[in-house]
Amino acid sequence: MDLMKHLECFVAVAEESHFGRAAERLGMAQPPLSQRIQRLERHLGVRLFERTSRHVTITKAGTLLLDEARELLARSEALLATARRVRDGESGLLRAALPPDIAGETVAALLADFRRRHAGVELELRELTTAQQLDQLAAHDLDVGLIHHPCDVAGLELGPVLRREVGVLLPRGAPAATLDEVPLTALTGYDLVLFHRTAAPALHDDLLTTCARDGYTPTAVRHGQGASFVRGLLLSSHAVAFSPQDTHTPQGADPDIVWRPLAGAPLAWRHSVAWPKGRGDAAVASFAQAVTDALRSTAAVTSDTPPRPLHLRPTAEYWL
Repeated sequence: MDLMKHLECFVAVAEESHFGRAAERLGMAQPPLSQRIQRLERHLGVRLFERTSRHVTITKAGTLLLDEARELLARSEALLATARRVRDGESGLLRAALPPDIAGETVAALLADFRRRHAGVELELRELTTAQQLDQLAAHDLDVGLIHHPCDVAGLELGPVLRREVGVLLPRGAPAATLDEVPLTALTGYDLVLFHRTAAPALHDDLLTTCARDGYTPTAVRHGQGASFVRGLLLSSHAVAFSPQDTHTPQGADPDIVWRPLAGAPLAWRHSVAWPKGRGDAAVASFAQAVTDALRSTAAVTSDTPPRPLHLRPTAEYWL
């Protein structure tokens, strides 16, 4: 027995004091309504109405149960309304992730924008590498994330590909630091500080391949990602690092490190918001838009047009 539907019939008859009017209000015929009331009475073990040929009168037992029936119906409707909001992305929890190289200003802009769009959604924002995001998306432990390309995007839906130009961080005393734009060949003889390959294998390989093609093969690759750790390596190990300008300290603020654009813009980080196929909702769409807007306002990203291919070589994790 559908208790809620039967309680709805009970409340309607009690309020109308007439089976015909109650049936009309509920959009059903009178005989099925009478049958539902009888089934409810048998289920509860009490008589709810006294019936005559002309009148329907609620019993004392019915009067005692009426308020609770109304309360149950109200709670049921509230539950269904909450479920609809969760389904439509207007309430609930959204598990989202950003890679570690996103600047603090971008994170702040994203959070403020998302709160304006979906104040009823709790955003659980995590800092995860692309590899970690892909694992958690596949395991359904993450709802949406911002990934680096290239990577394996099988089973995912993607937002637009966004491009962040990458420059080079140099010790201020390095000869190349005097240039307005630094060709990759000018970095010959320097070690390269780079994120660990496990964080984004295809991007790691793609970057080293591009460097080699443009005349720079690092004497050694040192792994680091935290800003302070990378800075220490740059100052003590005759090394350079690649970074978007938005994640670097403003020019002049660091007396020992400078950022310079690369001549010809050969390197870029390419991002997309990604989520499992068929699992996007309004909250995911709002997160994707908030990320895009935040990157455009704080990191000067551009749309990657025409986009580079997102698939990987069969035997290597490099761009085609």
